[in-house]
Amino acid sequence: MSSPAPGGESRLALAAGVGCYLLWGIVPLVFQAMGRLGISSWEILANRTVWAVPMALVFVLAARQGGEVLAALKSPRTMAWLALSAMLIATNWSIYIWAVNSGRVLETSLGYYINPLLAMAAGALVFHERIDRLGMLAIALAALGVAVQAVAIGGLPLVSLALAFSFGGYGIVRKRVAASAQTGLLIECLLLVGPGLAYVLWLQRSGAGHLGASLPATAWLFACGPVTAVPLVLFSWAARRIPLSSLGFLQFIGPTIAFFIGVAQGEAFTPLRAASFAFIWGGAAVFAYGAWRRSRPELRATELVEPAE
Repeated sequence: MSSPAPGGESRLALAAGVGCYLLWGIVPLVFQAMGRLGISSWEILANRTVWAVPMALVFVLAARQGGEVLAALKSPRTMAWLALSAMLIATNWSIYIWAVNSGRVLETSLGYYINPLLAMAAGALVFHERIDRLGMLAIALAALGVAVQAVAIGGLPLVSLALAFSFGGYGIVRKRVAASAQTGLLIECLLLVGPGLAYVLWLQRSGAGHLGASLPATAWLFACGPVTAVPLVLFSWAARRIPLSSLGFLQFIGPTIAFFIGVAQGEAFTPLRAASFAFIWGGAAVFAYGAWRRSRPELRATELVEPAE
């Protein structure tokens, strides 16, 4: 549980939390801009693993977590868990990049609406956490939404489910690893950078790579580092300073932005598909209400430590 922060810092932490989810929400536009320049999903993914390393290293050094990184590197158990989390996040990234560049932004939005509800169910199954009636209702509404979406598209929403399960699995694995967000991200990127760098070099040597091909393409590929690392660091900083239940409200900002991007770009939004999102939004609303109700003692504690104006 996060410790309540003094008034000014709490407001800054809230701003950081909003900022990270706003950045995650507009990420589809970033990847689509690269796609319009002819950059493939695999090249984007490879550059993401490469250029995230220096950014993650900067944040580790700024947080003075070099010792934590060395300790993790010396622990076979920690490295095994981080290798698994690296595979899960790489799977999530690759599906997400491909989906947003294939006109499936609405499916990514659905996946990230489902994710917190899936995380609640996983918490009960894996960590034996208790789910109250509101939680069960939220999960049931989400399940109905997925079922209606399956009818609407003529099959299971595989992209949505793959994103939700890969990121949900990532969260479960990271919960078991004694490593901060910055340390974990740096080691994950170090584990992925070998194949990523090899692919980038192969593309460059074959003349198919876009690094140096034009100023916009090169700038966008370099931007993969900040796009990956900055939102995660903002999230980590905020999560330590405001109640996690407050972040529970904020996490729906990202998929909501993605939803509007998908609709604005003309993706098919039939009445049946709208009904599926209505069930998902209902589940999200119940989830948020339950988080607010559980957070009231934390919010009162936060108010007590705020200095007088």
